[in-house]
Amino acid sequence: MSDKSAFVVSPDWLQERLGQPGLSIIDGSWYLPFQNRDPKAEYDAGHIPGAVFFDHDKMADPDSNLPHTFPKPETFAAAIGSMGITNNDTIVVYDGPGVFTSPRVWWMLRIMGAKKVFVLDGGFDNWKKAGRPVTDEVTKIAPSAFVADFDAAKIASFDDMHEIVQEGTRQIADARAAARFTGVQAEPRAGLRSGHMPNARNVPSSVLVDNGYLKDINGLKQVLDDAGVDLSRPIVTTCGSGITAAVITLALESLGHENNVLYDGSWTEWGGAKDTPVATGEA
Repeated sequence: MSDKSAFVVSPDWLQERLGQPGLSIIDGSWYLPFQNRDPKAEYDAGHIPGAVFFDHDKMADPDSNLPHTFPKPETFAAAIGSMGITNNDTIVVYDGPGVFTSPRVWWMLRIMGAKKVFVLDGGFDNWKKAGRPVTDEVTKIAPSAFVADFDAAKIASFDDMHEIVQEGTRQIADARAAARFTGVQAEPRAGLRSGHMPNARNVPSSVLVDNGYLKDINGLKQVLDDAGVDLSRPIVTTCGSGITAAVITLALESLGHENNVLYDGSWTEWGGAKDTPVATGEA
């Protein structure tokens, strides 16, 4: 078996360190409407001891008409600091099913300057199945100062995507399910066209994961190779609203690919525009 990503930690690793100073744990769960799961209610009912809740819908730019636009750096830093987290902490992020929405929080923290950020392999659902510690007690928080060091170059804008699509300056890796990518299945958000950006490659985020665990290094490379993603080229990751695109980003960074950016507006912005080129069918 190949090595695992340097950016994930095992349940054993985390359980052994629960309660240690300098360790911060974040529940970064979020769900699509059809999944019928309420992440905050689930967090309140039970979470890993010491974990705080990260609300994806609130941790966004309130002035944007898009659902998950990256907030102003100072707003993000203040919110993370209010959770008792500093940029020097060892930060572990988890979600319910495992490696689904936690990579989005991992990515956000990293481009904001945090250096020691990891994703919990297997997620909370597997954590509970194994009988590991769970509590419904409110996590006591001592507000801290999170110092922002924002790397804006890691985010692709709408204008950037026009150039990328027209000029082919980056390869596009789309994390949406195959039926949405091909246009066979309608988008879950009303008013969006179906299909994908011309010349994009489809890398469904679920294919990079087995039962909530990120595939090993060889497995990640095989998925990307099979999808036609050229790791020697610059890449932009995208999805429905900028959340699961980060699963591909996690895979790329795990393979040592650093010349990648994430399209924050993703298909909500591109598919919602009236004059953007849209392709359907297979990649």
